[in-house]
Amino acid sequence: MPPDPKTAHCDAHRDARRARTATRLVTRQSQAWLLGPHELHGRAVLAPMAGVTDRPFRILCRRFGAALAPAEMLSADQRLWTSAKSRRRMDHDGEPEPRVVQLVGSEPAELATAARLNVQLGAQIIDINMGCPARKVCNRDAGSALLADEDLVRRILDAVVACVSVPVTLKIRTGVDPARRNAARVAQIAQACGVAALAIHGRTRADHFRGSAEYDTIRAARSALDIPLLANGDIDTPARARAVLDFTAARGVMIGRSAQGAPWIFRDVNAYLVEGKLPAPLLRASKTEIILQHLESLYAFYGEYTGLRVARKHLGWYCRQHAQIEALRPTLMAAEDSASQFAVARRGFEEWTRLEAA
Repeated sequence: MPPDPKTAHCDAHRDARRARTATRLVTRQSQAWLLGPHELHGRAVLAPMAGVTDRPFRILCRRFGAALAPAEMLSADQRLWTSAKSRRRMDHDGEPEPRVVQLVGSEPAELATAARLNVQLGAQIIDINMGCPARKVCNRDAGSALLADEDLVRRILDAVVACVSVPVTLKIRTGVDPARRNAARVAQIAQACGVAALAIHGRTRADHFRGSAEYDTIRAARSALDIPLLANGDIDTPARARAVLDFTAARGVMIGRSAQGAPWIFRDVNAYLVEGKLPAPLLRASKTEIILQHLESLYAFYGEYTGLRVARKHLGWYCRQHAQIEALRPTLMAAEDSASQFAVARRGFEEWTRLEAA
């Protein structure tokens, strides 16, 4: 039988991708490091989070020094790409490079095709999600459920790496449950397949987000790797970032929930890692300007109906970060249109700013 053109196209990349891994993905003993052809500055990376890391938030975090900002996970099933949600997740207009698309699925061929199509649409890094613990994802044998089948992990990574010429990265958890922590083996599989970098969340699938993250498994995986490793889980302060890096010897840290309502955490972490001290805190006037600009970008990106509702979520996180404005939260949540919501936010945050000046 003649070779399948799609298979031939994919196979043409495999050997070259693996051969380039050692030279293109070397790290530097500094803040700058290489991921394929991309020189990244800063050791703090935004974690992809469904419903959070939309284009406005990614741009904001990059502005504050996030070295990478992966998009929300996108299903590898192309039949779902026509939905409004998927179209927004595939929108990278005006986003700083390198643009990272995260894919979720369980079929090697489907994931490979989805990766190739997204590269054609402008993706510069493809990230594979094997870390999501959500039931609706794991029930489809995707996300962190894949960690239970190391052979399927290998086949998926082989297929995707072979099909694209851009770096492929992987995000995983430490295992399926505490009795089956296999992150070190999956890390070795990933490196052998030509994966460019790996991020590990220090919890198992069964843990979800309960309890505390553990870093022993991340440290063990790091000892078996030559490619960059990012440590993820409960990194909520610059001091914690430093401690986790020292313990695990990871190349960088991946920050998720701690960036909600505090996108400037990347600024603080990067400064602390370089200088050993925190930068001067942002003034309330600066934070107010950032928050109002974020609101405007959400309304513009989502439109009136969805923008209002997504903004409520982010405003809740901003209020949670600052006890002095927590009382503003109910009024912000009750606003029925974006103009009212923005007006309440502007009055409240500007008054908060005046109190600091006083």
